[in-house]
Amino acid sequence: MTKEFPEIYLCKRIVQAKLFIDNHFSEDIDLNNIADEAYFSKFHFIRLFKTIYAKTPHQYLIKVRIENAKALLEKNIPVNEVCNTVGFGSVSSFAELFKRITKLSPSKYQQQFKERQEQIKTVPLQFIPNCFAEQKGWIQKSNFQ
Repeated sequence: MTKEFPEIYLCKRIVQAKLFIDNHFSEDIDLNNIADEAYFSKFHFIRLFKTIYAKTPHQYLIKVRIENAKALLEKNIPVNEVCNTVGFGSVSSFAELFKRITKLSPSKYQQQFKERQEQIKTVPLQFIPNCFAEQKGWIQKSNFQ
């Protein structure tokens, strides 16, 4: 029982640091800020964080920023504004990192999202699983199709 308490306490501190990242991703935070939030040395903190989340704190911060950037791009917010809003210092570094992770530039991602939304409006049955559409009677199955 005494062994469980320290493990729970350590995990709680790591989760607290993760929540700090989630809440402050748009700010100029670094590993020192995050490790301080959990009251660990940087190197010990990195090991513990990676053990629990399978990512380093920096990798997790980047993931959070990119996911938030995608949501903002989907709202048709300009790329440079998205860059600043999610905490990146320069548009070029943001665009390069975004493309490395998503395989699309931010503007191409935004364009493809708009096109997909337009397709959903014009041809909605293409975005519904065929088995579901048949079950609802939206598609008549025929041997001649």
